[in-house]
Amino acid sequence: MSFDKQVRVTPELYDYVLDHSLAPDPAQRTVIERTRGMGGLAQLQVPAEQGALLTLLSGVVRPRVAVEVGTFTGYSALCIAKGLAADGRLLCCDVSEEWTEIARETWREAGVADRIDLRIAPALETLDALPSHPHIDLAFIDANKDGYISYWEALVPRMRPNGLLIADNVLYDGQVLAPNGDPTPAAVHAFNEHVKADRRVEPVMLPVADGITLARVKALDED
Repeated sequence: MSFDKQVRVTPELYDYVLDHSLAPDPAQRTVIERTRGMGGLAQLQVPAEQGALLTLLSGVVRPRVAVEVGTFTGYSALCIAKGLAADGRLLCCDVSEEWTEIARETWREAGVADRIDLRIAPALETLDALPSHPHIDLAFIDANKDGYISYWEALVPRMRPNGLLIADNVLYDGQVLAPNGDPTPAAVHAFNEHVKADRRVEPVMLPVADGITLARVKALDED
């Protein structure tokens, strides 16, 4: 494998990338600015280029049923909601009333609140209570890293054939290469190995932002 085609992203090149990608709409810019005011916590929000990718992927899949595990202040949910099918709905899982209140306000301002079902509870409880048959078209995981494998295992059997699973922070600032006893990058590395070995999906890991994995769920008759 060659590393030759990897480009070092300078601040100037990053600005160029954003300038040539789908730009946040007014509602998305509002939640970006509100989240930025939270100081260090703002790093929990997906960056603009990843938000654009989520919108593009959702627009391609056109999900009737989408699930987000880890909602924070609602930016990624807005990005996914833009691509929902006409009758589509997004289920959001989070445990923070405080952070998601910003999300609720933004969704109302964007006119999509009636298409988003926010559940404040441990995500695994919410996922385990869903119908067990395949019915989810798109799922995005961006929550506590030690729960990633459990969320994955709750979601995969509920995904329709050719459904799309997306997992964020799979490079964890490069620390997955050498966790050095830190439980969080170790959990992310374990998740990555779990996905790699999962014959039910076709995964690809991309070095976008902090790393993102996309995985197509195979039909039952596929190898």
